[in-house]
Amino acid sequence: MTFEVWLRLSAFLLVLLLCALFERRMPRRSWRFPKRSRWLTNLTLTLLNTVLARLTLGAFAITAAIWASDQDIGLFNQVAAPQWLILLTGVVVLDAAVWLQHRVTHWVPLLWRLHRVHHTDPELDVTTALRFHPVEIGLSLLWKALVVILLGLTPAAVILFELLLSISAIFTHANLRLPAGLDRRLRWLICTPDMHRIHHSVYQPETDSNYGFFLSIWDRAFGSYRHKPADGVEQMRLGLLEFTEPRELTLGHLLLQPWKNIKRINDNGPFEKPNRPVS
Repeated sequence: MTFEVWLRLSAFLLVLLLCALFERRMPRRSWRFPKRSRWLTNLTLTLLNTVLARLTLGAFAITAAIWASDQDIGLFNQVAAPQWLILLTGVVVLDAAVWLQHRVTHWVPLLWRLHRVHHTDPELDVTTALRFHPVEIGLSLLWKALVVILLGLTPAAVILFELLLSISAIFTHANLRLPAGLDRRLRWLICTPDMHRIHHSVYQPETDSNYGFFLSIWDRAFGSYRHKPADGVEQMRLGLLEFTEPRELTLGHLLLQPWKNIKRINDNGPFEKPNRPVS
């Protein structure tokens, strides 16, 4: 394994274990669904995605950064800049790109078919951060690689962002209770579990909000920020109403889910209308 892989894996496992431990000691919501079956599905899907990624695209964004440097392509391969500026720009722009990609997956029906695998989880905890369809993982790698090439980012900038993204994804999906004051202060810059949980609501207007994984500034800037769920943290329902049968949440069904013609049940809840046309 390369140093980059070891670094990401070590940070990933450390944060996963810490957040899982704090979930047990300081849960934000009471557990409603058996953990064993959910964890088995989510972790198996993670293992499958990891193997497929290593066999196909691998560390594609890193490879893209090296290739862009060799070909003298991209902004920072044309303009001299200090390393700190490249690192900062890389984190901010890549985070904006991931936020935009996430928002587009909710608006484009074909992409939503892939992304809804993530949203079918009826509970939210650290393993939900790992629950993505392999095809969506591949498309995300290609999109980030394109941004890396256009900016001419260094491998160090890519590694830093991927570390922050992995850590924040686990943190924001954790069923973790933060002190109210700390949560309020953190939200001005980064996403928190209470903020991102709203995005997993069964109500479409709430699902179509709080798209951020790391920085919270994009949702605030583009009008997709919601402060709290309409039904309250403890009473809100998570997941998708069209996928509530236990058999639909098994690994095999999740992998085939994008090819199933199941119409989305758009529940607006207490809201007058959805944020976008019904699809």
